[in-house]
Amino acid sequence: MAVPVRGKIHAPGGVGRNVNYISGAEAAEVQSVVIGAGQAGLSGAYHLRRTGFEPERDFVVLDHNPGPGGAWRYRWPSLTYGRVHGMHALPGMELTDADPARPSSEVITEYFDRYERAFDLRVRRPVKVRTVREGTGGRLLVETSAGAWSTRTLINATGTWDRPFWPRYEGQETFLGRQLHTARYPGPEAFAGQRVVVVGGGASATQHLLEIAPYAADTTWVTRRPPVFREGPFDEEAGRAAVALVEERVRRGLPPRSVVSVTGLPLNDAIRRGLADGVLDRQPMFDRITPEGVEWKDGRRVAADVILWATGFRPAVDHLTPLRLREPGGGIRLEGTRAVADPRVHLVGYGPSASTVGANRAGRAAVRDIGRLLARERVTV
Repeated sequence: MAVPVRGKIHAPGGVGRNVNYISGAEAAEVQSVVIGAGQAGLSGAYHLRRTGFEPERDFVVLDHNPGPGGAWRYRWPSLTYGRVHGMHALPGMELTDADPARPSSEVITEYFDRYERAFDLRVRRPVKVRTVREGTGGRLLVETSAGAWSTRTLINATGTWDRPFWPRYEGQETFLGRQLHTARYPGPEAFAGQRVVVVGGGASATQHLLEIAPYAADTTWVTRRPPVFREGPFDEEAGRAAVALVEERVRRGLPPRSVVSVTGLPLNDAIRRGLADGVLDRQPMFDRITPEGVEWKDGRRVAADVILWATGFRPAVDHLTPLRLREPGGGIRLEGTRAVADPRVHLVGYGPSASTVGANRAGRAAVRDIGRLLARERVTV
């Protein structure tokens, strides 16, 4: 169980004098900083609060968004709450009586807002974390747009939404049409009468295609590998097996893959219709982009007005670069949620915990480890 140090704590901009001066910057001392207020960050903050940590005094939650909701704030309007797969409630408060016809961005943003207020998490926003580096006295220094915090531990819950992955292909800069990523998908009506190439083999790509096809003049689906469709229910045992595969990569210090990448695409009624009517007629990846569309080595071409890159995201962890957490394989090696290279740092919503239920568990596990670390420090002082 965590035993917070009950010292005199003041946030940047406050009146108190219990601060460190590092490179001329005033840094408030806390026991933990949580970066990100999406599902994983709020879970971590909840468990800190439940364990006895006081917001602002013992920990602070920093979020770069202008309001609650995390990445859910930016989901496209046509993704209604009823179409969301596997949304798991935050710990301690269920999401009830939600209208399945409302946009998920509205439903979940309002839910996160209620949650923050119910548990008095006092999220500071908008605050951009610029860097996390070694401070003094064995502490980490978190430098932000709103000042600096000196902390004994860190829960990094920045997710992936801020790092959309854009593959590079020959001729990409010559394309005369529009290119956009899932992160900025505006909804199907924006593609009315246009020829659209959708790139990517995940759930977002198939959702986009099924939505866009009734509006577009033509759609083409391309992927690097043939898609794998999964029949039957995705039960708890299958879920654990999928998470274990992702977890193994993280333990080896490799960049994490999404859980969806190892589970395959669910073969539901909508997918079956898309396969039957040709909307989900997958083509191999093109070799180059031309001003008018895309082209394969065999000379085949497809004209396009829009290329929609449903190519996923990468973990948003560049602010942690000064801590040198990355392994030679390119990822951050974890034991549970704890970075092997620095036990003060926990990554939640990363790799195997990059799902709503996984994020909840990761937040709890991170706080449990943080409590043990701080308790050991108190014993040795």
